Amino acid sequence: MTNHLVKAVSDDVGLRRETNVDSADLPMWLARLHRTLPVDAAVNISISGDLPVPEDLLLEGAGFRMRGSQAIRQHSLPDIVRPRMRLLICGLNPSLYAADQRVGFARKGNRFWPAAIEAGVVTKDRDTDAALADHRVGFTDLAKRATVRADEVNSAEFEAGRTRLERLMGWLEPNTLVMVGLTGWRMAVDRQAVAGWQDAPMGATQVYLMPNTSGLNTHETLASLTEHLKRAAAGPSA
Repeated sequence: MTNHLVKAVSDDVGLRRETNVDSADLPMWLARLHRTLPVDAAVNISISGDLPVPEDLLLEGAGFRMRGSQAIRQHSLPDIVRPRMRLLICGLNPSLYAADQRVGFARKGNRFWPAAIEAGVVTKDRDTDAALADHRVGFTDLAKRATVRADEVNSAEFEAGRTRLERLMGWLEPNTLVMVGLTGWRMAVDRQAVAGWQDAPMGATQVYLMPNTSGLNTHETLASLTEHLKRAAAGPSA
């Protein structure tokens, strides 16, 4: 792995950080930085050396928006990822509630975490760091902008998110991308897509598309969502 000198300076909160970080650990270093900053805080971030993906893509995934030379901490969720994950869970976009709680699929009525535990994908409830560290299960979103509901995100945002996701996975190379929510995938990739394994991989990664786990999706039960996650974890040849 390549070592990078990473510096983060924010006069807004009196932040000064400087450390050497391996390429594989850059997303999580930026995620932890995101968590320490209040919404809209401005920070100057510099990363030395040749990066595996463009710096602006890393920062966007970490929940920052560039304003001139400064990165602005967004009301969003950072990617919880590293190379060679077993599963990369991709939501449509963060809810405002999830951004406040700092974990995806955070609402009590959302069935993702109960289904993931029942499927044996993770063991700890609403703990993305443990999912990555203990089970090689990472988390991202097709669009990074947090909203009350996913239908507030337009097709252009989902399409831009697909491009970001393609470049991210070209570096991370997870075994399987699990897309949670048909709507955004249909808008960004395949309007005729149905739940299950997708015919076209994303780079070298197989894609499993499953229904939205929100409690508002009354067409699905905890049992049916658990079965989808079991299939995704088992792989396309199972």
